[in-house]
Amino acid sequence: MIYRSPLPDIAIPDVTLTEFVIGGARRYGDATALVDGVTGESLTYAELRDSVYSAAAGLAALGLGPGDVVALMSHNQPRFAVALHAAIAAGAAVTPVNPVFTPAEVVKQLTAAKAKVLIVAEEAEAKGREAAAAAGIEHVFTLGSLPAGGEPPAQDLDPAATVAVLPFSSGTTGVPKGVRLTHRNLVANLAQTRVGWKIGRDDVQAAVLPFFHIYGFTIILNSGLLAGAKVVTLPRFEPRGYLAALARYRVTRAYFAPPMVLTLATAPEVEDYDLSSLRFALCGAAPLDVEVTERAEKRLGCRIRQGYGMTEASPGTHQVFDDEFATVPPGSVGRLSPNTEARLVEPGTDTDVGPGETGELLIRGPQVMAGYLNNPEATAATVTDGWLHTGDLVRADDDGVFWIVDRLKELIKYKGYQVAPAELESVLLTHPGVRDAAVVGVPHAEGGEAPKAFVVAGKPLDGEELMAYVAERVAPYKKVREIEFIDAIPKSPTGKILRRMLKR
Repeated sequence: MIYRSPLPDIAIPDVTLTEFVIGGARRYGDATALVDGVTGESLTYAELRDSVYSAAAGLAALGLGPGDVVALMSHNQPRFAVALHAAIAAGAAVTPVNPVFTPAEVVKQLTAAKAKVLIVAEEAEAKGREAAAAAGIEHVFTLGSLPAGGEPPAQDLDPAATVAVLPFSSGTTGVPKGVRLTHRNLVANLAQTRVGWKIGRDDVQAAVLPFFHIYGFTIILNSGLLAGAKVVTLPRFEPRGYLAALARYRVTRAYFAPPMVLTLATAPEVEDYDLSSLRFALCGAAPLDVEVTERAEKRLGCRIRQGYGMTEASPGTHQVFDDEFATVPPGSVGRLSPNTEARLVEPGTDTDVGPGETGELLIRGPQVMAGYLNNPEATAATVTDGWLHTGDLVRADDDGVFWIVDRLKELIKYKGYQVAPAELESVLLTHPGVRDAAVVGVPHAEGGEAPKAFVVAGKPLDGEELMAYVAERVAPYKKVREIEFIDAIPKSPTGKILRRMLKR
C-alpha cells in the first residue's frame, strides 16, 4: 500500500539551490533578509545578493569550483547565509560543521569531506585553523574576511547530479556519514514544503535551531529567504533572550525542538513578553509530548504542531499544513508533502502492514538523497528501489495523518541532536580499563533522551572519571550522562548488541 499526499504534485524547478533561493532577491530590494537577534547586524535582500556573488567570485578566483567542498563552521548569524550561497554559487558543495565540535571531530569531518576551504565564525577561528592545519587545508577565511570579486563565472551544472550540501548524519545506525544532497533534492524540498507552509514576505522567522543542522538549514533559513521573509538569527536558545527577540521583531513563525517547548511550557519569563504576533509554531527533530505541547500553547497563545523528516530526505517528508493547524491533532506529524510517497512495512522485510497497523516508514520522492559519501554499502542498506528506510515505526490513520510510534534506529536524540551509540562506544573502548561497552538512550528531563553507557571493566573504574574521559573527546551534546558497570554486554549470535535488553 502506497500513501500519497492529499496535495497535487508540483513541478520542481531545474535550477541550483542558490539560483532558487537567492534568484529573487532583487525584487525584495531593501527589505531585511536577515537580522542578528543579539547584535542587530542585518542584511537587506539586495545586500545579501551582492555579497553572495561578490564572495563567490572571490572563491572562484582561488580555483574553487565544481567537485570541490567548502566547510562552513559557525553559529547562526546573517553572514552564514552569505558564505553558504557564495560557495554554492562558485560551484562547490558545502559541508556544515558544528562549531562546538572538538578539534579532533572537526578534523574528522574535514578529512572525510575532502574540504578544500574552511570558512569559520570569528569566535571559532582558533579551533578552525588548528583543525584546518591538521586536515591539510590551505585556505581559511572568517565570515568577516571572505574574498571578494566581481561576478562569479557561470556554472554549467546538472542540478539533479551535482551535490550542493554535504551534511553528516548517523542515518539509522552507526557513526556519522556524509549525506549527498543534490541541488535538486534541496530545491525540491523547499518547493514541496512551501505548498503547505505558506511563508510570505510579511512573515518573520525565528532562527535559533542551528543552520548546520538540516532542519535549520532548509526549513528555517532557506525557506525564509526563498519567500522574502525576515529571518531573525540567534546563536543559542536562552529563554529570556529568545522571548525578547520574538517580541521585538514581531515574529510570526517559530521553530522548536522538544526541549525548547518544555522550557516555554514552564518558564515564568513567557508572561513578560508580547507574543501576539505568533501565528504558527513548528516542532521537529524528535517526538513531542502532547501534554507539554498543550501547556506551551496556552502560554504562547499559538498552536504548536510537529513535522517529520531526516537529513537523508533534505529533510521534510510530513507537514501539518497551515490550513490544518486547527484540525490536525497535536502529537501527529501531519500528512505527506507533495511529490512524496510512503509505505509502512514489517521491519526488516518488504511486506506492507495492514491499514492502521504500525510499520517501518519508507519514503520515496525527489528530496531523497543521492546516497552516502563513499559508502555504497550503507547507501544500499538505506535506500532500496528508491525507498528510503527511515528506521522509525509509524502508523497512519484513516485520514492520512501519520503518527510516530517508536524508533527502530539506534540513534539517541539529545535536545534534537543525533548521538550515535557506536561513536561513544568506540571512545569508551579506547580507555585502557574498559573491556566492552554499550550505549543506549534513556529518558532525560532536559534533553528528552540522553546517552547511558553500560561498561564491562577490566579493572576498578570510577564512573565519574570515565564520563569525564569521554567528555574530553566529544562535543558537549554527545556526553555520556550515566554509567552502569555490568558483567557482560548482551549480544546476538552474530555479535550485535541487544540494546533493548539494556533498556529494560
